[in-house]
Amino acid sequence: MDIENSVIVITGASSGIGAATARAAAQAGARVVLAARREERIKELAGELSGSIAVRCDVTKQEQIDALVQTALHEFGRIDVLINNAGQGLQSTTEQIDLEDFRSVLELNLVAPLAMMQAVIPAMRQQHLGAIINISSGTTFADVPGTGGYVATKIALERLSAIARNELDGTGITVSTMIPFATSTEFLVSIRAGRAEAEAMTAGAQFDTPEQVADAILQLIKSGEPTMDLVPAAYGGSR
Repeated sequence: MDIENSVIVITGASSGIGAATARAAAQAGARVVLAARREERIKELAGELSGSIAVRCDVTKQEQIDALVQTALHEFGRIDVLINNAGQGLQSTTEQIDLEDFRSVLELNLVAPLAMMQAVIPAMRQQHLGAIINISSGTTFADVPGTGGYVATKIALERLSAIARNELDGTGITVSTMIPFATSTEFLVSIRAGRAEAEAMTAGAQFDTPEQVADAILQLIKSGEPTMDLVPAAYGGSR
């Protein structure tokens, strides 16, 4: 899909990968719908990006998802791309995972992307064109102690993406998965539980920049390939 003049909805757009992708997409000529809970941040970003709008949205709230999609359609008349980027980490061994923490992360990392997909697919069907990019994690490439709860949500998202892609074959809608490696964002600051453990686990790691991931996301939109990963070959990835 061409990026220029497309309408791209990005969740979790207030910082990190989401904000970097918004900037890259706008620079490539897209009209961007910035969605996040932190309204002040996305309004400030929208002020920097020509042709973009900011819509406060908690993607765990169906009514806010519906309002986001309706606003995008009212403003631009179409939605060409959805980037399901909003998410949260969780670090804890399996026997110690707090079930409420797990339910919260499951809701944000898996249920919310599904709800977003369901909300945009009807408009994409009418257009006979659309691209959905679900953001997973390079942690799915290894069985690292303490990552089970988080990885479970991301593995499930990857399978959901692959099956949705097959279901939508022939409609003009592609569903793809982006798998970043460790990226310099607010991820560790906003982790649901186990921040100290996660920081210790990633100590000394070489982090990608959000801009590197953003560029890869735009490449994936253009190619329509099923997956793309930024995981080094030493960890089982393709880079």
